[in-house]
Amino acid sequence: MNKAELVDAIAANANLSKADAKKALDAFVEVSTGALKSGDRISLVGFGSFSVSDRKARNGRNPKTGAVIKIAAKKSIRFKAGAELNGKVN
Repeated sequence: MNKAELVDAIAANANLSKADAKKALDAFVEVSTGALKSGDRISLVGFGSFSVSDRKARNGRNPKTGAVIKIAAKKSIRFKAGAELNGKVN
């Protein structure tokens, strides 16, 4: 499902116009991005939680040449599905 399909589904399910559904989705993405940038955790009961974790610098290998390369430390976003979502999918 891409963004346009998600907007259509939200509009149909919530009885909103597509424009309002797009505004709501864009606002959710913007607010979530800001919260994660500042290190906050986003928890949606029944759906799951988003958090930021630090990945340490490490050594890797170039698959083509086999040469050792350094992979820089970075932050990555984690999602953990909630029990209710897992129950509905499984």
